[in-house]
Amino acid sequence: MRRLLSLSRSVVGKKVIMAVSGLILFLFVVGHLLGNLKVFEGAEKFNAYAEGLRTVGAPFFGRGQLLWIARIALLVSLVAHVWAALGVTLASRQARPVGYRYLETSETTYAARTMRWGGVLIFLYVVYHLLDFTFGRLNPSFEPGNVYHNVLASFARWPVSAVYIAAMLVLGLHVYHGAWSALQTLGWHRPPTDRWRRGFAAAVAGVIAGGYITIPVAVLAGVLR
Repeated sequence: MRRLLSLSRSVVGKKVIMAVSGLILFLFVVGHLLGNLKVFEGAEKFNAYAEGLRTVGAPFFGRGQLLWIARIALLVSLVAHVWAALGVTLASRQARPVGYRYLETSETTYAARTMRWGGVLIFLYVVYHLLDFTFGRLNPSFEPGNVYHNVLASFARWPVSAVYIAAMLVLGLHVYHGAWSALQTLGWHRPPTDRWRRGFAAAVAGVIAGGYITIPVAVLAGVLR
């Protein structure tokens, strides 16, 4: 136990925590997107999908129990990810208290900058997202169990859609730089792999962010009713 605590306090340990929690969150983002896109199949199928999430694990788990366990695990992963990222950032600043006079604008340094504030913004949006879609506190037309209606009622308000789209763009940047950095860590940063590494990271981020954004756009455009 002491070794684990000691490791978590080190920069290496924080990077491991950031990598593991980042992978968990990435898998959730992909799975959540695939589920959300079912909204285009209509109210009946989308609500059935949402109901299936609440009853998954039955009869060993009660209604919604496994879903809440997953939510708690994801929140813990998100908090751990942000905490580890901030820890690595602070350690980096302490190691070099005097900043560079000149720092060339490169993809690596831009990744570091966006990862710092991007994770915090995403965390804040997750809290807002839960209050809107899960608890219904921020949705005046919220109907418990009618997920399709709640999605349309929320995104029909353009400020909500605008905030959601902005959050998904931040998520896309975060995914891009996370994937780019992960592949670099694996040693795939020398020619000829450098080019496809950037393209692969951009494609993954574009598909994820674009997939999420299609939903509010479809609601505002009247495609989803």
